[in-house]
Amino acid sequence: VRGDWQACFDQPCIGVIGSRKCSTYGENASEMLSRDLASRGITVVSGLARGIDTAGHRGAIRGQGKTVAVMGTGLDSIYPKENNGLVREIIAAGGCVVTQFPLGTPPIPENFPYRNRIISGLSHGVVIVEASERSGSLITARLAMEQNREVMAVPGNITSRNSFGTNYLIKTGAKLVQQWQDIVAEMPSEISAAILPPK
Repeated sequence: VRGDWQACFDQPCIGVIGSRKCSTYGENASEMLSRDLASRGITVVSGLARGIDTAGHRGAIRGQGKTVAVMGTGLDSIYPKENNGLVREIIAAGGCVVTQFPLGTPPIPENFPYRNRIISGLSHGVVIVEASERSGSLITARLAMEQNREVMAVPGNITSRNSFGTNYLIKTGAKLVQQWQDIVAEMPSEISAAILPPK
């Protein structure tokens, strides 16, 4: 771990994940939801990947909240390299980066499902923002269900390949997310009652 892990995990956590090759719509949705959650005292957990994950971390920082980046590499091997600056921003904003892998572990494809298991395990639930038919985010959704976590998804354009996974998840029972309140409503009642305005 690098950063203030205790402050991050003293708050309720939500995973925000999705496609590396995301659309502008997906990027904006990830950033908006993460900003809105983080500004209300919810830690945003994601995987530091390009696309949806990066937008989620940035949104949390812009919401002046905390975010946790779960890495599929060693702490000394930031991947992708262009997120070196983002890691510094995460830590400076009171967030942290975590990994189960020892120093020197490079970005090997088979390690990333292990990272996904940690993202869902640390969170009350996961929100999938964009995912294609064979997306790693669908692995995370399956892991979340196995860990008895809530699975939520942002609906997408039916003509977009990146919407296949999220729309499929909604069709098979995932909670449809349009705004931050939809996410908080799925959290344990003692948490949601403290955040959502009374009806």
